[in-house]
Parts: sequence; C-alpha cells; structure tokens
Amino acid sequence: MANPTRWETDTGPEHSQWYIDRFRKLVAEGADLAGEARLVDALVAPGSRILDAGSGTGRVGAALAERGHTVVGVDADPALVEAARADYPGPTWLVADLAELDLPALGEAEPFDAAVLAGNVLAFVAVGTEPEVLRRVAAHLRPDGVLTVGFGTERGYPLTAFDADAVAAGLRVEQRFATWDLRPWRDDAPFAVSVLRRPSD
Repeated sequence: MANPTRWETDTGPEHSQWYIDRFRKLVAEGADLAGEARLVDALVAPGSRILDAGSGTGRVGAALAERGHTVVGVDADPALVEAARADYPGPTWLVADLAELDLPALGEAEPFDAAVLAGNVLAFVAVGTEPEVLRRVAAHLRPDGVLTVGFGTERGYPLTAFDADAVAAGLRVEQRFATWDLRPWRDDAPFAVSVLRRPSD
C-alpha cells in the first residue's frame, strides 16, 4: 500500500481484534446486521455480481450472498479478511487497498452489477485517497452498475467533495437518504447514504 489507511493510523494494534469480537458478539446476540444488504438487494436483479468494498468482517457481503448474489469482498486489513473467510465461507474475500484496487490482477476480471461501501469505509481510507477509491470502485462496475455508499457527514469528508469526486469518477448521484432504511435526506443529517450509478451512455 502506498499510504497507510486511517484504519491503521487512527486506531491501536488491538483494534482489529476488538472489531472482530464485537461483530461476532452481535451475531451471537441475534442483532440485525443486514440493513445495508437489504437496500443493495433491492437495487439489483436476482443473482447479481456484487463488490463489497471495504468488507470488514464480511457481514454485508455474507447477507448479500445469502440472498443469492455472487459476492467478492475486499478489505485492506488481513485480520478482518481472515475473520470473514472463517465466519462466512462462500463469498470470495480478498486483501487489497481500495485506493489501488485492481481485481483483474487478483483473478476477478468480470465487472460487477453493483458495489457497496458500508460502515464508514470512506472515513478509514488513506487521507486524500477518497477520489481514487471512488474512481477505482467505479471502474469495476459494468455500465449502468450501481454503487451505494454510506458514511458519517461529520467525519472529515464533506458531501460537496464526495459529490464532486463521484462525478469525476464517472458516476451520477441518483438518490440520497439519511439512513440505510431510506429515511428522507435532510441537510443536518449525521449520516448520508448515496446511491450512485455508472451511466451506460
């Protein structure tokens, strides 16, 4: 990786294991962790090919796979990818930096119908790489493919910058919501869920 991610620089060495343990505990308690997956599933045809970008412990990608989609998950943290492979066999889980994403080089040459960046992924990529992350993810979508992105609006990446970076990446902003369960967007919302599309023309 050219630059360390904020996941590395802004957290301690024990953070990855804490994160893994946290979500395993939530699963054991029966928590609903599939909200993002339900939205993505509603945006695509059955049996779609979906990229879980910044897949973490695999909860979103696993829920999409359970709904019949072919899922490739990518995360820069090897510990999280190892946990995803252990807990959710089925999807393909790969270690890669989203700012350098080149899935054909990793044996995944087929484009994706959709991609999702959940869990504040853009708040944890390396500083200043947000435009390149969006460009790289967009490049893996087929024409008319959809990208759904969620992140906190107070995490240092203004929505105006995000929108401009999305357009520069060849994406069109189609919808914005305040939550993954589609509550209406408002300018003071602490979280934004944006639905973007790679135009086919």
